[in-house]
Amino acid sequence: MGSFETLIACFLLLSSLRNSFAGHPNVVFILADDLGWDDISLHGSQEIPTPNIDLLATDGILLNNYYVQPICTPSRAALMTGRHPVHLGLQHDVIVWAQPYGLGLNETLLPQYLKTLGYSTHMVGKWHLGFYDKEHTPTKRGFDSHLGYYTGCEDYYDHTWGFTKQDWGLDFWHDREVDRSAFGQYSTEVFTSEAERVIAEHDVSKPLFLYLAQQAVHSGNPGNKVRLQAPWKYVKNFMGIKSEERRVFAGMVSALDDSVSNVTKALHEKGILNDTIIIFSTDNGGPANRQDYNDACNWPLRGSKRTMWEGGVRGNGFIWSPLLENSGYVSEHLMQIVDWVPTVLEAAGFDMSKLPPSLDGLSQWKALSRHESSPRKVLLHNIDPINGDGALRTTDMKIVFGGGDTERYPGWYEPEEALIRSPSKRPSSTACKPWLKPCVFNITADPCEYYNIADFHPDILQELLQKVDEFNQTAVPPRNVPSDPKGLPINNNGVWGPWR
Repeated sequence: MGSFETLIACFLLLSSLRNSFAGHPNVVFILADDLGWDDISLHGSQEIPTPNIDLLATDGILLNNYYVQPICTPSRAALMTGRHPVHLGLQHDVIVWAQPYGLGLNETLLPQYLKTLGYSTHMVGKWHLGFYDKEHTPTKRGFDSHLGYYTGCEDYYDHTWGFTKQDWGLDFWHDREVDRSAFGQYSTEVFTSEAERVIAEHDVSKPLFLYLAQQAVHSGNPGNKVRLQAPWKYVKNFMGIKSEERRVFAGMVSALDDSVSNVTKALHEKGILNDTIIIFSTDNGGPANRQDYNDACNWPLRGSKRTMWEGGVRGNGFIWSPLLENSGYVSEHLMQIVDWVPTVLEAAGFDMSKLPPSLDGLSQWKALSRHESSPRKVLLHNIDPINGDGALRTTDMKIVFGGGDTERYPGWYEPEEALIRSPSKRPSSTACKPWLKPCVFNITADPCEYYNIADFHPDILQELLQKVDEFNQTAVPPRNVPSDPKGLPINNNGVWGPWR
């Protein structure tokens, strides 16, 4: 696959080509799935080198204060709409396979905005925003093409999901047609090849928007005995990792890193890299402590996927482009995944006065490019009225409350072969059990959430609770509905796809 040396040569060439682009820039958004904070070497992981991700991040802008939703569907909805899941009815859990609902059809998605500017829009990979009827599928939501799958996870090689004969089915689509041609092929490589094809065949008279939503590094089909999957050519490079699960997981991350390299080289070979913005993000924190049959790591952050702890919501992310006025720095700009819609649109030359006032996202383009202060001062992580958990952050302070997975995964889950151990004891006066009463942290000073200061600063606690209540007043009820047996593969020719 990719060569780190080739990518370096590419950037050396670019160093003399940094001129502003008069037209609409190309935008490539790469979304990783379940990638933990400590799963890339850029954040100090000594187990898994990710040279290609690291190079783009360090040459661009590493987003060190960047937040996502704690789980798949809400993050993807926020990314596509620029609206918070509490305003979309997608604040609770994910869309389970046969549930007949999705991201509301009244919402305008990022590719739909970009098409008004003449963009060609293509999606590759995971959707997870509803598929019970064709109107909810990608090519009906602003994308010119889609190769990938609709559900939340599946086997990396046979592209199926299920536990029983009733719900075991294929989920692999080319536009709106079932695609069986990828059987036996590793999904990370299939999706990378498709992204390369889209770039190579792109009509350069139009700007390109490519959304590459990789399956990696989510666990595979939970109905199989083997849930973590990677080609041997990657796994063999990590034989020094004792844990078999973590070893295979490392291979999955390495394949993802090569994908980033190959997509970047495809842009260079097409001659459009210099006019392109590359954005990389995870959709949520990593499922640590064997959560969801995975072996991700968010060390030294607290918690896991699905939680309100930093390990669940602080995300890996960067933006790279020669079009940035300033780059090569670590950004402490407070930023959230809802901010990408207005950020991308402003960079693309969209008339920002035409954006609806219901948008929750704030454009970070000028702040990042000019290295100015972030426009975001308050950030709602979530309010889940069913599980009862939630969190909110201001510039420095964060409140965490409620139970759910925040109660189930409250720990600091170290790398299995950690060289540095966390303190074994924490002051009892700072103990935090948000399922009993809200906790407050100074996240700027205490990003690992060791010291609960709620009892010492009741004024700050009340201020944060008031802000939570203000958001709650604008929230809409969750859209979740029970599964429909008619949507099971046994009733649909053995596939997961639209049934209404």
